[in-house]
Amino acid sequence: MKVGVFGLLGAGNMGNDGSLEVVLAYLRDHHPDVEVSALCSGPEVVEERYGIPSTPLYWYFTRHRDPVLPVRVAVKAVCKFRDSARVLRWVRRHDVVIVPGAGVLENTLPLRAWGFPLSLFLLSFFGRLTGTKVAFVNVGSNVIRQRTMRFFVRWATRLAHYRSFRDTLTRDALAEMGVDTSRDEVYPDLVFAMASPDVTVESGTVAVGLMDFHGSNDDRARADSIHRTYVDGMRRFVRFLVDSGRRVRLLIGDEVDEVVVRQVLGEHPAGAVTYEPIRTLGDVMARIATADVVVGTRYHNVLCALKQAKPTISVSYSTKNDRIMADMGLGEYTQDARTVDVDRLIEQFTAVAAAAKEITPALAERSAHRTALLTRQFEVLSASLGLPATTKKEVVS
Repeated sequence: MKVGVFGLLGAGNMGNDGSLEVVLAYLRDHHPDVEVSALCSGPEVVEERYGIPSTPLYWYFTRHRDPVLPVRVAVKAVCKFRDSARVLRWVRRHDVVIVPGAGVLENTLPLRAWGFPLSLFLLSFFGRLTGTKVAFVNVGSNVIRQRTMRFFVRWATRLAHYRSFRDTLTRDALAEMGVDTSRDEVYPDLVFAMASPDVTVESGTVAVGLMDFHGSNDDRARADSIHRTYVDGMRRFVRFLVDSGRRVRLLIGDEVDEVVVRQVLGEHPAGAVTYEPIRTLGDVMARIATADVVVGTRYHNVLCALKQAKPTISVSYSTKNDRIMADMGLGEYTQDARTVDVDRLIEQFTAVAAAAKEITPALAERSAHRTALLTRQFEVLSASLGLPATTKKEVVS
């Protein structure tokens, strides 16, 4: 049986790749006889890191781009046709295609309708055309207002064989956009299926997750202003931590975030603020494991902290951040990344650090419950997709 994985994978976003890692572990543990391959935006990385054959999703980004605008536009148009044909050929070679978690159906960050949303629509459309089962597993979305993007997302999910969502926000958003979600289930984000590193906590250490943040699709007109406000606010907060005698360990959630890391690092004495290169969600988990408290912006920075029962503050760029914080009992420890209030952030940090002994056990209980729910998710997924059961020989371990 041939199973494909599809998405913006291997392109630098740790959340996307972490979701892929969890799905691959599930397939290898429970269905080791299936053949797995990928159609993704970073095929070289996926092949090297995860050992599965991979095909580039976008031909345009694999070639030299002509500097002359008319030529560039013409080449891009041709590439769209080539990419569509490639998706069709790839889909029909598989029995099942899985879109693994992450916010693949949302536009909380700048996104063009004719990019990945179109690709998702083609995936589901060709799946129906060829009889390949397409599964959206624990994915996230928001209510999309832009007409073309809304059309692609709505029909991508309508045409899918299987859907599950990582929160009720997603289910409600898709229902508002015209998708019948009455039979779709909500399960925790796939991050809760990852193993927590066994490392020693370094007392007095705060993990601060930074993001190259410019607002959402709706904020394009003031993107530069939002970015300056965010970076300035996080700089001032890190300075407060250093002046208070805390060690600061910086985090990212996408390789593009290193631009902001470099800006913050250059302002402090050597050793007071550190950054070790991060390339996987496992790296994020390992850095967070050593900290007392976590302050994060990227959704998967926040998730990794909650998974490991760390007292957490979310400098949120999306409602999904606020929802997971509320669901985990930390709703009072959030604020908007567009208008970082440093004084309030310091108050939140002081409060969450003081309440750590009460917060940690409650988070651990909620995290364990979510991990157990994902076991049920994988059982349902296997049955829905008709994946072959593990043989008796392979069960022994």
